[in-house]
Amino acid sequence: MSGHSKWSTIKHKKQALDNKRGKIFSKIVREIMVAAKGNADPETNPRLRTIIAKAKSVSMPAKNIDNAIKKSSGDKSGAQFIETSYEGYGPFGVAFFVECLTDNKNRTVADVRAAFTKNGGSLGENGSVAWQFSKKGIINIAAGLVAEEALLEKVLEAGGEDLISEADGFTIISDQASFYKIEETLREAKIEISHAEVAMVAHNFVAVSKEQEEKINKISNILDDLDDVVAVSSNEKTE
Repeated sequence: MSGHSKWSTIKHKKQALDNKRGKIFSKIVREIMVAAKGNADPETNPRLRTIIAKAKSVSMPAKNIDNAIKKSSGDKSGAQFIETSYEGYGPFGVAFFVECLTDNKNRTVADVRAAFTKNGGSLGENGSVAWQFSKKGIINIAAGLVAEEALLEKVLEAGGEDLISEADGFTIISDQASFYKIEETLREAKIEISHAEVAMVAHNFVAVSKEQEEKINKISNILDDLDDVVAVSSNEKTE
């Protein structure tokens, strides 16, 4: 990650991905199908509710969302997507954690391996880089919606770890367990959330130059573009 704030960079990468709406719609459909399995009610399924909010944030039509939910609970003969992850190193020793939803693990691992090897990286064994990342809840609130002191009180009461004030608003950081409770607290308080996700966030960083960062971004974008990949996390930090 680069820049003065790793949380700002996560948000920037997410916005860049959201701009590829045609590509991301099919990925979100998979996420909805997996999240809705066993409980298709977003009111009682916080994971599904978060993914639906993600879908709406990239202007995914309501019909697409409804169809994905129905497909998950209806047709049992279709593809069954499973969650899996891959770890590896890119150029300059930068670690990558790649989260996927797939109906064919052989295809997915081949695609991920090719993305690494063709761009100066290598696919690693399970656990080879995971120790450098932690699952964190990340929630963004736009500026002007709530006073910082009032928001901080709610975040801390709900189990949040940190509240970061930036020019365009606030970023709330939590562990995975507290993420949905914070989200629900904000929802009940009618505080609009501009973005919310649980993501792998690095806590060990590799310093890279601006020129080196371009190569890191290239491999990250190639991985992002793979149909089975839903999230890519890396641990670079620009000098």
